[in-house]
Amino acid sequence: MRFKHCFFLAIIALIFIGCKNDYAPKPRGYFRIDLPEKKYKTYQSPDCPFYFNIPEYAIVLKDSNRLAEPCWFYIAFPALNGQLYFTYKPLKNNLFELTEDSRNMAYKHTVKANAINETKIRGNNVNGVLYDIGGNAASNMQFYMTDSVHHFLRGSLYFFTPPESDSLEPVINFVKQDVKVLINSFQWK
Repeated sequence: MRFKHCFFLAIIALIFIGCKNDYAPKPRGYFRIDLPEKKYKTYQSPDCPFYFNIPEYAIVLKDSNRLAEPCWFYIAFPALNGQLYFTYKPLKNNLFELTEDSRNMAYKHTVKANAINETKIRGNNVNGVLYDIGGNAASNMQFYMTDSVHHFLRGSLYFFTPPESDSLEPVINFVKQDVKVLINSFQWK
């Protein structure tokens, strides 16, 4: 009798356990990214021969590396964990050398990049090339701008996180829009 009672309780327990909803594995999720509102302000350094628009949520910081030259700086995006590095060089009959160095630095990312698209920059006494780097490369965008006579400025965008383009894509595209605003508003003094 006791055996029948235990057997009956076991059957009832199995029925209740089996009444749960079907389990389905959930897709892998990523953290929610709250992107700030796009508003811009003009950045103008008293020591450097240019000015341009930057987002209000960005901070301009001087490059503190011991090898840094005057007018080397970066724009930090603290909420997005990224930085846009800038190096300025006055031209001294070295335009070809500087443009080739910039091109070589962009194309060093071909190991991880699935594409590098070049777009010519043409503006108000501003010429250059924008390298849009796709895939899991360390840098997603690089560019240079020059007046071809006196000034040369190079920029490169980096994020401080493993380069997984599928999860970073919303942030990368968001900051790329800011870089394009910067380039379009750029002026030599």
